[in-house]
Amino acid sequence: MSKRRIAGAIGVIAIVVGACTSGPAASVKPSVPAAVGTTEGALNLVAWTQYVMGGSGGEAVSEGGYDWVKPFEDATGCKVNVKVGASSSEMVQLMKTGEYDGVSASGDATLRLIAGGDVSAINTDLIPNYKNVFEGLKMQPHNSVGGVAYGVPHGRGANLLMFNTDEVPETTDSWSVVFDGGSAFKGKVTAYDYEIYIADAAVYLMATKPDLKITNPYSLDATQFKAAVDLLKEQRKNITRYWGTAQDQIDAFTSGDMVVGTTWQYQANTLTAADVPVKAIVPKEGTTGWSDTWMISTKAKNPNCMYKWMDYIISPPANAMATVWFGEAPVSQAGCDEAEKLSPGHCETFHATDEAYFDKVWYWNTPTKECIDGRGPICTDFAEWTKAWTEIKG
Repeated sequence: MSKRRIAGAIGVIAIVVGACTSGPAASVKPSVPAAVGTTEGALNLVAWTQYVMGGSGGEAVSEGGYDWVKPFEDATGCKVNVKVGASSSEMVQLMKTGEYDGVSASGDATLRLIAGGDVSAINTDLIPNYKNVFEGLKMQPHNSVGGVAYGVPHGRGANLLMFNTDEVPETTDSWSVVFDGGSAFKGKVTAYDYEIYIADAAVYLMATKPDLKITNPYSLDATQFKAAVDLLKEQRKNITRYWGTAQDQIDAFTSGDMVVGTTWQYQANTLTAADVPVKAIVPKEGTTGWSDTWMISTKAKNPNCMYKWMDYIISPPANAMATVWFGEAPVSQAGCDEAEKLSPGHCETFHATDEAYFDKVWYWNTPTKECIDGRGPICTDFAEWTKAWTEIKG
């Protein structure tokens, strides 16, 4: 187990116990079902766009797209209906209504959902495909508590540094190009438009300002948090605009309005295919990233269908379609084998089997007052991150 996973696991136990009296304690394992029963005939999901495609109530499949919902419906009799979430905060609120059976939660939402008692621990023995999931995706600080799993991974990806090689030196290997050296590209720097981006600044400071003693970019005390916020306020002077959707960034790099900033592999691939001269890397300081988790509601009206879905979405054919279509790494070697049939080279491009690559990635997690790294209740919570982000953007 890596140092970051150990530190996260220690803190998460305290987080949930402190935030919700019904949450699991280290010595008390939460109850989970012993078997999957008869499916109920329906499944209501909250998900990121393009995570639930096709079938009776998934998102519409465009020309050349994949339909991975219909095979699930045909096999289980569970008719799927999806509500596309616009943000993690909206997803958390939707799950509190009790109207949905499950959610594809990003790491900045998972601990909020667990602490709020909105999602349940799962019995991985009832999810046959779970045994094939890469070990690097299991029992992470954002998807487990006290050694108990709270969901299954959908896929994973890193937040990369992308730059136009006609404008930025091709040898660039550091986040300094958008932080301390950002003024060289004033008015053409970009960043992800979300408060979790504060963690990207923390990753940079962790490497360049060791005196701050940051050990986890989502676990920042007042001094550490102020340093990250101050860095981003300075960066704001050089930002052309923050991007919220992949297409926003693709268009701006194509036009030349943006030349350097944080990105996903999908944008880099799309721009390269369009002959826009870009390069995307994990800088030497490391980076943040995501691994979204399918979680089951504590109020699920269709729990058996949800268990079937959690097993299905990590099955090789379904996971291959979902991750190739969206642009992220499959969760298993078997998923990669299927993905290669759809898009040769996909798993190599997304580093799906390269755990050394992902060991440099700090998966999104939920900032809480109880420090994730185990220091106690001295850290800044997500509400403070949200407030600060509003101030940063101005």
